[in-house]
Amino acid sequence: MVPALFPPADSGAPALPASETPAGQPPTAQGSKTRMLELIKRHGTRTAQALAEELGVSAPAARKHLLDLQEAGLVEARTERPGGRGRPQHVFALSEQGESTFPKSYAALCSDVLGHVQRLFGEGAILQVMDARRADLHARLLPMMTGDLETRLRRLALELKASGYASEAVQENGAWYLVERNCPALKVARDFSQLCDSELMLYRELLGVPVTRESRIACGATECRYRVG
Repeated sequence: MVPALFPPADSGAPALPASETPAGQPPTAQGSKTRMLELIKRHGTRTAQALAEELGVSAPAARKHLLDLQEAGLVEARTERPGGRGRPQHVFALSEQGESTFPKSYAALCSDVLGHVQRLFGEGAILQVMDARRADLHARLLPMMTGDLETRLRRLALELKASGYASEAVQENGAWYLVERNCPALKVARDFSQLCDSELMLYRELLGVPVTRESRIACGATECRYRVG
């Protein structure tokens, strides 16, 4: 539903996509690629030769790892002059997707900012922020909400899934449910219930039928569950 929200913070190591490691590849290759991403992150750009020396592997092995990371969309090659002078050299930098593999504390930051907004400007300011967010999402998603209820619900579930909600539309005993098995902004939802209330209102507006929330992950449930219709 929502613009990609907030990946949870964990260790400082990047999380490589599972598909990045071909079947049968030695675990050490995976470790070398993770270390390679960390080195590029630390230095900004790095040549294949520099990475090979820092990792203690051969230049061909480093280039093979870099090719794999390029194919996975995690790094990109570019040409630059060292210090702005000298012969151009090929270097590698993290792509936007590569940057996203490093943990971010977006949820904690967002919760902290909202806390300051509430203390400075009052409860009404939080509601205004949530209303503005809901309006933006409504404008973006409404054009997709065509067809019968099942079609609209399944499209909404797909949008939510793409944003990290692990969501699906399910039918039980003749009733439709929207089930979300992950909350990508869990800390924010726990600190500010207005977020969940705003999303519930959004679902009602998009689907055009009554939507009742039966459980919330933020309250300790294993899933957010909405009865639709």
